Amino acid sequence: MGASPSRHDEASSDSSRAGDGRAVAVATSSAASGTGSNSNRAQSKRAPAPHMFHEIVAQEKTANAAELEDQVQGEGIYLAGKTKKYWLHEKTRCNCFMLFPRGLSITWSEDPRFWSWHTLKETSDSEIEAVSLQNVCWLEIHGKLELSHLTPGVSYDVAFEVMLTEPSYGWTAPVNLRLKLPDGTVQERKEKLQEKPRNQWLELKAGEMKAQPGQKGEVEISLFEYDGGQWKKGLLVRSIKVVPKE
Repeated sequence: MGASPSRHDEASSDSSRAGDGRAVAVATSSAASGTGSNSNRAQSKRAPAPHMFHEIVAQEKTANAAELEDQVQGEGIYLAGKTKKYWLHEKTRCNCFMLFPRGLSITWSEDPRFWSWHTLKETSDSEIEAVSLQNVCWLEIHGKLELSHLTPGVSYDVAFEVMLTEPSYGWTAPVNLRLKLPDGTVQERKEKLQEKPRNQWLELKAGEMKAQPGQKGEVEISLFEYDGGQWKKGLLVRSIKVVPKE
């Protein structure tokens, strides 16, 4: 008894009987299937979304998730009405953040006698609002960041980005920097600004932190000085920066 024809042989025979039109249809179908496979392979090669990415960008309606993810891996994206910036560290792909002055709690910041607001270039095509100290004796700035948004297991530096401008005065008493974690742990340090260089950006370190998997709650970041009683002028505040330790 002869061997039964295979499914491949049957398909070849059917294609021959159907003529050129059937053969073209089969080829077209195969090409379409290949295109679909290529598309699926391209999607499967996309890197996993960054830690807590969808939760972090949930309120942003300016673009779809794929576009936002591409931006986060580039220059970054602005959140909450440009009061915050979110991007990935180039080498480690860890989450990084900047908290801009409009998203901070700054005593007397809406009174032009004490503070004034300025537009600064943040990148070549983006601007942010910075705030400049005109004259206060009570200096108090607070920011907050959700701890769970940091990449777990990574040590972060937290620092205020500021510039001392001329004319400036009142900085003989050191300023206080404080980092308070959700579990109540507090880091505090003092920084003397009197001898710091003028007209260049400085980083005033508030502390270090490392988020553990599953940890939640707000981190409080502060810069203040009100015990010395001196009137102070000439501090430009750009951001609070939260980035992995080098």
